[in-house]
Amino acid sequence: MAQPLVKKDDDRDDEAEYSPFMGIEKGAVLQEARVFNDPQLDPRRCSQVITKLLYLLNQGETFTKVEATEVFFAVTKLFQSRDVGLRRMLYLMIKELSPSADEVIIVTSSLMKDMNSKTDMYRANAIRVLCRITDGVLLTQIERYLKQAIVDKNPVVASAALVSGIHLLQTNPEVVKRWSNEVQEAVQSRAALVQFHALALLHQIRQNDRLAVSKLVTSLTRGTVRSPLAQCLLIRYTSQVIRESASNSQGDRPFYDFLEGCLRHKAEMVIFEAARAITELSGVTSRELTPAITVLQLFLSSSKPVLRFAAVRTLNKVAMTHPMAVTNCNIDMESLISDQNRSIATLAITTLLKTGNESSVDRLMKQITNFMSDIADEFKIVVVEAIRSLCLKFPLKYRALMNFLSNILREEGGFEYKKAIVDSIVILIRDIPDAKESGLLHLCEFIEDCEFTYLSTQILHFLGIEGPKTSDPSKYIRYIYNRVHLENATVRAAAVSTLAKFGAMVDSLKPRVFVLLRRCLFDSDDEVRDRATLYLNTLGGDGEVVETDKDVKEFLFGALEIPLVNLETSLRNYVASEEAFDINSVPKEVKSQPLAEKKAPGKKQPTGLGAPPAAPPSTVDAYEKLLSSIPELASLGKPFKSSAPTELTEAETEYAVNVVKHIYDRHVVFQYNCTNTIPEQLLEEVSVVVDSSDAEEFSFVLSKPLRSLPYDSPGQTFVVFEKPEGVPAVGKFSNTLKFIVKEVDPNTGEADEDGVDDEYQLEELEVVSADYMQKVGVSNFRNAWESLDADLERVDEYGLGPRESLAEAVNAVISLLGMQPCEGTEVVASNSRSHTCLLSGVFIGNVRVLARLQFGLTGPKEVAMKLAVKSEDIAVSDAIHEIVASG
Repeated sequence: MAQPLVKKDDDRDDEAEYSPFMGIEKGAVLQEARVFNDPQLDPRRCSQVITKLLYLLNQGETFTKVEATEVFFAVTKLFQSRDVGLRRMLYLMIKELSPSADEVIIVTSSLMKDMNSKTDMYRANAIRVLCRITDGVLLTQIERYLKQAIVDKNPVVASAALVSGIHLLQTNPEVVKRWSNEVQEAVQSRAALVQFHALALLHQIRQNDRLAVSKLVTSLTRGTVRSPLAQCLLIRYTSQVIRESASNSQGDRPFYDFLEGCLRHKAEMVIFEAARAITELSGVTSRELTPAITVLQLFLSSSKPVLRFAAVRTLNKVAMTHPMAVTNCNIDMESLISDQNRSIATLAITTLLKTGNESSVDRLMKQITNFMSDIADEFKIVVVEAIRSLCLKFPLKYRALMNFLSNILREEGGFEYKKAIVDSIVILIRDIPDAKESGLLHLCEFIEDCEFTYLSTQILHFLGIEGPKTSDPSKYIRYIYNRVHLENATVRAAAVSTLAKFGAMVDSLKPRVFVLLRRCLFDSDDEVRDRATLYLNTLGGDGEVVETDKDVKEFLFGALEIPLVNLETSLRNYVASEEAFDINSVPKEVKSQPLAEKKAPGKKQPTGLGAPPAAPPSTVDAYEKLLSSIPELASLGKPFKSSAPTELTEAETEYAVNVVKHIYDRHVVFQYNCTNTIPEQLLEEVSVVVDSSDAEEFSFVLSKPLRSLPYDSPGQTFVVFEKPEGVPAVGKFSNTLKFIVKEVDPNTGEADEDGVDDEYQLEELEVVSADYMQKVGVSNFRNAWESLDADLERVDEYGLGPRESLAEAVNAVISLLGMQPCEGTEVVASNSRSHTCLLSGVFIGNVRVLARLQFGLTGPKEVAMKLAVKSEDIAVSDAIHEIVASG
């Protein structure tokens, strides 16, 4: 269609497309909406204004309550027009505006009139709109019409009613379940879409009844489902039944013959769906795979790109578990390397790299070389990782593969792509001894022209480790010293350290290295100068060919066994004193004091995406080291999670106590961090007596008291409970602090020999379900969700009762589950009547869990929630639902 008002500029990019909505503003469009009030309606102009309004709404533009109400009332006047096109736009507009309960009444009569109209298009659209905006009361009034519409002779009307039923099932399941007979009749319809929608609705009605779903699948697999779309659905439901019955059945797999029969269907989508279902069967054998692989092989040579892509992607997945079954398709996949669709070509290459044999490596490398320049970095990374796996599989082919990696390393590319190549070369050098010399030279050539500081420093560090072990270490010196002259300060400092490593490890190179290090003393950066000075003074021999002392090597290049926290504390003390610093005086044990320090009021523990919720990583590591240093607790293993400290005393009391819960598979360890705030007292034999009568699943194991607790010197006492393995047991614990009090002389600081037994009541402690979940986020929730099998999903609905707001309900569920909100979905828009929240986490047993929560207001402050959970273990999905149901 020509655009007469737009002058085409010769310099304009050919790919730039003109948009008729460019530059439109909400205020101007709302002014235009006044045409809805004209006595003589212009259907064409009204349709254009509605189109603009719909565009604004779909672009995320928000209308105020007043604006939305004015537009809604103006739009309702368009019911007087008999123009079919305008009426359809009117239906769309009402759906998008989502009117309130008071406003719905105004259009209900008009929509119900259209439901019984002789014009089928009016009837279908009116059903869709009514079901979108209706509430439970109105639904009971129109239920009779909807039942009639489901079995209507017009497929458009029947499909509209069935799709509306699928949506209504989420909010009014009791009403929709009464339509089973009509839906069952619609499943036998000759119209393809009606049969498809009817089967989808019938399955959703019965999905919580495993036996009913099995009967449905059994009856339909024996009959004739005409619609290809419905047949695809039936294949998916059949796969679900097969998976659920796999553990109970012996001998032949049920319904496999049906899936194999679908491979001979005339519709391509049905054939592919059946082939994919067979390849995804758990424990599938080579005999069962053969017919599916044969069909997918035929699709590889199809003229339709979508079929080629679907086939090669499925074969790519099969190659991960059954590479030998896919080898027959290798010739066909090799022809796809030159496919115009780069996604197809990438999948073909990575599949070939998984299934190819040693003799085909050279041929593959030639084909891939021409292909790499045409694809994006994300695809290149996939290819690089596949090549790395192939090289480890066939180590004798390392020359060809290493040369290929070095060639693409010199080409243009982003950081992640270059990092993937460097990582691959490093792994090959470590795992294939013959590849070391050539691999190090390739890395040396790369840093001559590397634009990424991080990669340069990593390669220099790796050179310092592996270079001195080669037959001729001197050939790497030139590449390293070039970095001192040509790079930024960070890389120069790394180069100085690498030179020193060569001097320390290779005695014959020490004189040459000393000359180069002396030149570095005049560098403009103080870090470079300091490193050069340190290495010159510690390597010894004044540049002569002498062996470097072993202790010097260990000091300069060995692993730092001293915790950085302790080193920092010792250095601070050294700055304030006049004594010489002795590194041997720095304690190697982790200091426990930071763990017991009382939190400042209002100060929150830092948390972050992907980090354990208990504390920063350094604190979590400190917890692990502290627990492993205690013999009674070390035998328990590594804790799954450590919680944030919970205060058990009020501020400004005689004794400050907080508790950290350490969760294990079979145990829970309570770490009570205690601080004595009274200068005149010394506490001894400090312990916490825990009453677990309200926590029936827990049984006491041991208590480790604290021998002495001086004034303002934090200490820890531990109590261990056993629980059922892997079970998220919950319960409340009463705590009493018991100790012996000894008076301290303020002048001498000495305590009395005799003490008095005393106790101090602490707040209750509760172990909740969220303690068994780590907050671990995902960068792309959709991809993570789709990567988990559909049969691992559990869906149910819950009434959350009256809540102050939707946001309060969302926060309550997030707090209950203890999972990490993803993609900012924890934020609820003001005045929103519905919201979707995405959560991610790792459940006890290191099981990844994803949850999709859909909230909606069903009445005045009444909140309902639909919860869909996917995890790597179906039992965990069920456990999450149990937590919500009992919470």
